[in-house]
Amino acid sequence: MFNIPFYKYQGTGNDFVLIDNRSESYLTRKDTTLVKQICDRKFGIGADGLILLQNCKGYDFEMVYFNADGHESTMCGNGGRCITAFANHLKIVSGSCNFKAIDGAHEALIKNTGWVELKMNDVNAIETGEDYFILNTGSPHYVIFVEDLRDINVVENGQAIRYSDRFRKEGINVNFVEKTGDGIEVATYERGVEGETLSCGTGVTAAAVAASLQSDQHGKIEIPISTKGGNLSVKLEHKGSGFSNIWLCGPAVMVFKGEYFSA
Repeated sequence: MFNIPFYKYQGTGNDFVLIDNRSESYLTRKDTTLVKQICDRKFGIGADGLILLQNCKGYDFEMVYFNADGHESTMCGNGGRCITAFANHLKIVSGSCNFKAIDGAHEALIKNTGWVELKMNDVNAIETGEDYFILNTGSPHYVIFVEDLRDINVVENGQAIRYSDRFRKEGINVNFVEKTGDGIEVATYERGVEGETLSCGTGVTAAAVAASLQSDQHGKIEIPISTKGGNLSVKLEHKGSGFSNIWLCGPAVMVFKGEYFSA
């Protein structure tokens, strides 16, 4: 039996187990079963995902992200904001950082305690359908606009798209978006969690990009976003058919810390 020190963080209700994996390798990318057990809400700590903070030459640290199903996955926006807050807590960084994730390098700013802004990668390739958008904001997303989000069964409708013939093998995250004044409200079905999460960072980023396209907004834009877990905003620049200088902004809060006992 060995003990794994951990911290629990959440960003607008999107919650993660974070582990400082620098001086001692508590987990590796192969520990799928153990990661799944730790993320289990009945028999483990409980989380939407688990993140390892590791040493990485040329960067302040490396972010290794696992979905709740135990498998290493694509970029997680809220997770990126939470690991930045975690690194700040560990005094690895102060005020800003530059870290490596599965989709490349990311900058992040710690504006004050509990608030982090994360720079996302540029978005250029966007598939536009009759009533949907498909794009990658570090993770693949399907965005569909609806009249009333309260009428949508996010799990049922999300599963229908995620497990359709086109997306069944690789999976896709599905975002239902309602326009609200100068902002949007977003509900997301996440692959890997295989259910609705209270918030999804790459999902609200995808929704903000799609909303800018749909309303034909150009130049520098900031879109307020409401999720079931709280409020965020996405700042971006729309030029031609591409989006750059994209920042995901919102709270990233430590909930508790402890030790996980593994047999």
